[in-house]
Amino acid sequence: GGSPVISRPAVEKSNTELVASLRTNFLAAQLSLSTAPSTGSSSLTPLTTGSSSPNGHYSGTVAASQRPPFRTWTHEQGDILYVPAIDWSLCGLNEGRSQYDITVKLFYLPDVPSSRYSVHAMEAIEPVLKELQIQSIDLLIVSFPSVTFDADDEDGDECDITSSEVSQDIKTIVPAWRTFETLHANGTIAQLGLAEFGSQRLARFLPHTKIRPSVDQINVRDCCVVPKPLILYAKQEGIELLTHNDCTNILPTGTLRELLGSGKNGAGVLAESREANAAGYEGLTGEVEPQFVVKYTAVVKDRGVVENKGYFAVAELKD
Repeated sequence: GGSPVISRPAVEKSNTELVASLRTNFLAAQLSLSTAPSTGSSSLTPLTTGSSSPNGHYSGTVAASQRPPFRTWTHEQGDILYVPAIDWSLCGLNEGRSQYDITVKLFYLPDVPSSRYSVHAMEAIEPVLKELQIQSIDLLIVSFPSVTFDADDEDGDECDITSSEVSQDIKTIVPAWRTFETLHANGTIAQLGLAEFGSQRLARFLPHTKIRPSVDQINVRDCCVVPKPLILYAKQEGIELLTHNDCTNILPTGTLRELLGSGKNGAGVLAESREANAAGYEGLTGEVEPQFVVKYTAVVKDRGVVENKGYFAVAELKD
């Protein structure tokens, strides 16, 4: 009995939380002057990481004139730059794995070709496993940029979503879903979930799945009022409905450029221009393009306490 809808509101939207977390981690690393080996190459795929601190965020900025060189607090490994550097040996959970529910949400970002989704699916899970020192996660929720939920689409007998729109969505989503199904089959992911799927889209997507989603996470604008048709359909199909207030485009290009740039609020990883770099400023040059963001949460089951929560954001740097 009872409603299949569970509301789990957040204090702040994920884009605000993510940006604050990244800025906090960059500043903390600069202040601690943690060092890591560097190969000296500037042809990189930067991997930016950040996690929410239970003790609160650092405040303030480091003046550009006092900002330590970015290579003193980042770590370059092959063509990947970790910003800031991560000591995986210091990571992990405080209790045994069985004591936690671990949820991961993968945000695919706009303007990233869907042909990359499958590769990004594999890349997204790895840092979470290393960060928490675990072999598997309990639930993966996937957010696709082409899919948005509108409660109005659930009203009436006809759906406002056109068949062509849904067909295109399915065409791009199914190949990535096959990768998630493989990760489920090998035990890396216990349950799979989706974000922003209404009843019509679910009905057209489910026949294409081997492993059905157990969760549908939706963003409801009007005080978490979930449309009755979706509630009934989800109950019929055994899908749990969760609500959220995450942003689909959680990390716009301009935001990431500002975070990594050499401006007042930047981390000094990117130079403003090749001319500035040639003039002696140490920073990478090129166009930074966000690829995906991963949000993870580890909750202690018997206490309902969030012990570990954070983000990994991945971008490419192109000449």
